[in-house]
Amino acid sequence: MSNQKIYAMSFAKVYPLYVAKAEKKGRTKEEVDEIIRWLTGYSQEELETQLEKEVDFETFFAQAPKMNPARSLINGVVCGVRVENIEEPLMQDIRYLDKLIDELAKGKAMEKILRS
Repeated sequence: MSNQKIYAMSFAKVYPLYVAKAEKKGRTKEEVDEIIRWLTGYSQEELETQLEKEVDFETFFAQAPKMNPARSLINGVVCGVRVENIEEPLMQDIRYLDKLIDELAKGKAMEKILRS
């Protein structure tokens, strides 16, 4: 799938998949939301507004109030690619989110996921 197709995908359509992945492993929607808020700086209300508006990934990340500078501490492999080696900033932010959700589903403690 090309980057442009991913960027144009509705974040609201992918969000339930993140939640389902977490819940299948005994985690919660609230933890998914906490991860998204930590990464993007959205408040819970702002996150819900973005979901209601069904913005695409590009808009979702472009309108993020403050991307967390600690996201550079996220490393590992998502979809066969090391996230720390992705050169395109938007794709890297999308993959950072994927990696954090993966860590949640694998049972990692929230303190470690949020790099605190």
